[in-house]
Amino acid sequence: MSQPETEAGRAAEGRQVVVLELDGQAYGADIGSVREVLAFQPVTRVPQAPSFVLGVINLRGRIIPVIDLRRRLGLAAAEPGPLSRIVVVEDGDELIGMLVDGVSEVLQVPADRIDPPGELVRGEDASFLRGVARLEDRLIIFLALERVLDAHQRSAAVSAARPGA
Repeated sequence: MSQPETEAGRAAEGRQVVVLELDGQAYGADIGSVREVLAFQPVTRVPQAPSFVLGVINLRGRIIPVIDLRRRLGLAAAEPGPLSRIVVVEDGDELIGMLVDGVSEVLQVPADRIDPPGELVRGEDASFLRGVARLEDRLIIFLALERVLDAHQRSAAVSAARPGA
């Protein structure tokens, strides 16, 4: 089978989506952008870190920043609960943890069920929105987790994990 046929086949199959919960709403992320999902663990705060950076955690000997995805998306703040998770996203050589209220499932979403972001959402802050997945009983906002932070924010988050670097 040739490469274009393979890509076309994948597009027809759709996307495998990790469903994240935030503020009672379902958000989806391409499974390829999620390196792993961790149970919530205490986060060490870093003085002078940007407000969206909760702090850092030790991930098997590697210190990584953890951001509050609620805060980054402009949602109401909330304390982590028993279902909270840290979704680890790989962005180039960097790992960034994103605190979410929960991770509920992995779905296969057909490509024809994902619509592009609407006209109401535009601008630089909307660059991380991939679209809306229409399922039988609900809608899922489809995020590009690797684009949630712009270059400046990503650099600030990574610097928080390495304050002396």
